[in-house]
Amino acid sequence: MKRFTAIVLAALMVFALSACGGSASPASDETAAVPSGVEDGVLTVSMECAYAPYNWAQSDDSNGAVPIANAPGTYANGYDVMTAKKICEANGWKLEVIQADWDSLIPGVQSGTYDAVIAGQSMTAERAEQVDFAGPYLYASIVCLTKADSPLASARGLSDLAGASCTSQLATIWYDTCLPQIKGADIRTATETVGAMLTALETNTVDFVCTDMPTAQGAVAVYPDMTVLDFTGSDDDFEVSDEEVNIGVSVMKGNTVLLDAINAVLSPMTADDFNAQMEYAVSIQPISEG
Repeated sequence: MKRFTAIVLAALMVFALSACGGSASPASDETAAVPSGVEDGVLTVSMECAYAPYNWAQSDDSNGAVPIANAPGTYANGYDVMTAKKICEANGWKLEVIQADWDSLIPGVQSGTYDAVIAGQSMTAERAEQVDFAGPYLYASIVCLTKADSPLASARGLSDLAGASCTSQLATIWYDTCLPQIKGADIRTATETVGAMLTALETNTVDFVCTDMPTAQGAVAVYPDMTVLDFTGSDDDFEVSDEEVNIGVSVMKGNTVLLDAINAVLSPMTADDFNAQMEYAVSIQPISEG
């Protein structure tokens, strides 16, 4: 909301200047610029807090968890929180985490309700039309999960999943782009959350689910009766572009100040750095999360 107010004030100033002058003149760069949102020294970041190992909610501040501003008494942790903390520490900002539903994340950045979204979002072209992306801050390959005792556990490619029932989370490339590539798959209604997706598999409501490798690793840590189906390197794998497996931080369109500050932190990091941080996130993930 702080950014939204600043934008409205800037717009009113432009209107007043044009009304007073005999002829219209271009707005100055300062007037036209999008506020960074961190003028107050606080980076407001939104995430689901229900998407382990990327992010989750817990009842205390153990393992470096931070308070969730709109959920008193609860704390956020996970890979995304660790990334947000690195960005804030490098820039001398205070971190504020807001819990929000997946579908409200991008609209929240667009409206200025949040300064940034760090929530395991793929850097797709469609999303890039709505927000600017910093990063990537992770590279996440696409895999499937099934029960270890399922006949599908021996699958060697997508064609081996034909006829099986499946689902994934709503409004993700897993559901919209990947599952339709499995010919003959029985694609069920998408789930609202990752937790609901994993519950569908655990309760045998579906035969398998599609997700990314970090989420699958976190799931297996919680549900040891699940196994990962990784067809990477085969000719019978998902076809995805880099933009669909590169995970980025979204900010308001035109917010170059914040974009550059975040990229300055993320750019020196390597895939090994990302993987090591994700490995740690999986290791501290609460057993109740899925």
